[in-house]
Amino acid sequence: MQSLSALSKYAGCYEQYRQMIKAYDLRWAVNNDDVIIARLIKYSGGKGSATESDLFDRVKTIKQQIPEFISFMDFTLETGLRLTEAITSYRLIVELSAQGKLGEYYNAERNVLDHFRFKELFIRRTKKAFMSFVSNELIDTVRLSNLHPTKDVIERRIRRRKLKLCFSDLRELWASRSVKYLGQPEIDFFAGTRFSIVFMRNYFNPAWIRDLKKRALKNAHELRRLGIF
Repeated sequence: MQSLSALSKYAGCYEQYRQMIKAYDLRWAVNNDDVIIARLIKYSGGKGSATESDLFDRVKTIKQQIPEFISFMDFTLETGLRLTEAITSYRLIVELSAQGKLGEYYNAERNVLDHFRFKELFIRRTKKAFMSFVSNELIDTVRLSNLHPTKDVIERRIRRRKLKLCFSDLRELWASRSVKYLGQPEIDFFAGTRFSIVFMRNYFNPAWIRDLKKRALKNAHELRRLGIF
């Protein structure tokens, strides 16, 4: 693909090449071994590496220095959503609540945000978010915050205080810690990953798992507790 990319630029048909990549869902190969090794080095606890405590300390520092981000950081930590998904979900909660239509998105009885009801926002070609279990308490905090976050504002305000961005790391931390309460297919489902696997694509249905809400909320509560300053 690297060679084809160079050739298409030389031949003056790079845009056509990009369209073909998209049409046939072609992707650059990734060496998964190197990715895992880099992750182990980053969080091995050795000199210069980060630890789980470091990540939670970053969350606490952001919440202390930018108090209006407290509910957003808690929301991101609890759900494990990608940053753009967390922003979209957060804004949707605030906006629908103001319109008296929050029930179209959040089921208070089931404690679940049904992202799939807004397919154009959350179900993308390679990145998906179907649902997230969130406590009524946190939803109330979000809807009353009147915060309308954007990616640019969040990143700029954090960098302005010379703090480290940690959203991709928090998603990784969420997935890794979730094994305490959730099975791998459940984690994959909430994270919106691995739907190319036959079991996930054709058989997995969270509606059949009766204790899923209890375990998911317990996991979310523990993550949020560790991020309290």
